[in-house]
Amino acid sequence: MPNRLKDNLSSQYFEAANRLTSKQARRRIVAYVESYDDIYFWRTVLSRYEDQTRYFEVMLPSHKKLERGKKSVLMNFIGDKIGPDMIACVDADYDYLLQGATPQSRRVLESPYVFHTYVYAIENMQCYAPSLHDVCVAITLNDHRIFDFEDYMSQYSEAIFPLFVWSVWAYRRGLHNKFSMSDFARVIDPGRFNVADPLPSLTHLRRKVNTKVHHLQQEFPLAKEEYLETKESVKALGVTPQTTYLYIQGHHLFDAVVIPILNKVCNRLRQERQDEINRTARHHVQRRNEMSCYEHSLLDIRMTLKKNVGYILSEHFHRIQRDIEAYLTPAHQSPDTV
Repeated sequence: MPNRLKDNLSSQYFEAANRLTSKQARRRIVAYVESYDDIYFWRTVLSRYEDQTRYFEVMLPSHKKLERGKKSVLMNFIGDKIGPDMIACVDADYDYLLQGATPQSRRVLESPYVFHTYVYAIENMQCYAPSLHDVCVAITLNDHRIFDFEDYMSQYSEAIFPLFVWSVWAYRRGLHNKFSMSDFARVIDPGRFNVADPLPSLTHLRRKVNTKVHHLQQEFPLAKEEYLETKESVKALGVTPQTTYLYIQGHHLFDAVVIPILNKVCNRLRQERQDEINRTARHHVQRRNEMSCYEHSLLDIRMTLKKNVGYILSEHFHRIQRDIEAYLTPAHQSPDTV
């Protein structure tokens, strides 16, 4: 393939390549993603739509340069590059919540060939609360429910929701320099956490949020009506006070909220299992062998969470699937619609 073609791949190029294959060959649809980690997530989305007539190839946007991120992906969707044989799959970030307030938000929301996560990022999907107990079981091989992840993440979300609305308001108004994503993340860090008694952590979090909300109310005294409108708007988009954690910065949720909890919960579950082995072993050799077998079966917390696919049961995942199904309808695929 000449270098010029490699550097200017478009949907038209892939359409032409598909026409050159035999009629029995499956149609190839290229799906560009932002990073290596996204490849596996979007594979879990797209694989169910492969059949005898088509298949997806999930890849990074540049073979020539190490370009990553949403901007690099969306650059492939300018002008005549867009089309049914080349799609973009990106994190929603705040673009979904901004509802077209910026050029990038408009591109993400308006193009029929750009698909997004609805939640902030794939990390939020991986931290889907109803799946976190199963993650602990995979890591520790101990099915004892010592912590209610769903209740904690619901309470955490309710605590941060008022400040989250301020964050969306600031970004919609172009005032992120007044209240940035980093500012928001610093306030909603839960800090010290106790598995047996998470209430003090939540109480401290609510106090920090209330302090920052009061500060913003003082700084923007005329924004009350706009704040209330923003609140109703984000609710209409699917955000609830109990699920706010899915819409905050993904790597903050992953690293600062969920991983610390998993570390403490899994440490206790491991200790439970080790205590059981020590208590029930009939002699030293059996204890040593059983302990060695157990320890060799344990999984890494971070890597297990990254491979968590419990999100496939979530409504957000189902929304992505419905978007893919709409894109694959015959009417949508007609040349007249391209």
